[in-house]
Amino acid sequence: MPHIEGDLRSPKDARFAIIASRWNPRITDTLVAGARKCFADHGVAEDAIDVVRVPGAWELPLAAARLAGAGKHAAIVALGCVVRGDTRHYEQVADGCSDGLMRVQLDHGLPVCNGVLAVEKFEDAQARAGGNHGNKGEEAALVAIEMVDLLEKLP
Repeated sequence: MPHIEGDLRSPKDARFAIIASRWNPRITDTLVAGARKCFADHGVAEDAIDVVRVPGAWELPLAAARLAGAGKHAAIVALGCVVRGDTRHYEQVADGCSDGLMRVQLDHGLPVCNGVLAVEKFEDAQARAGGNHGNKGEEAALVAIEMVDLLEKLP
């Protein structure tokens, strides 16, 4: 098999979905803005991007499964922010969300890009939402574009 990899050219007429948690809105709104900007910078029309807001990270996999099952999107970008607290709730939400998103991706054969931050403290999230560690929403959108291109090239 030859060397195959995706590039950052979005297929014509491809639709993308951004599913974002409303929890920690200072972070998630910045992640959504980064993803939208990235799509626009790579030629994806604004009207080809659907944004769905859910209460928290726990609800992201269910919304992703519904969208994936509808078959209207080339890829889904999931964005959220889970900050460690004093209980195990952090691990349950972060791990459950990640596992659920992977399950949707594999069950539907559709890129579901995980841009859900799981951080120790709020400052860590700020650093990854437009701070000195970039914008993980933008990075997840880049992955979505590349994976859509790659999957079109694979047998």
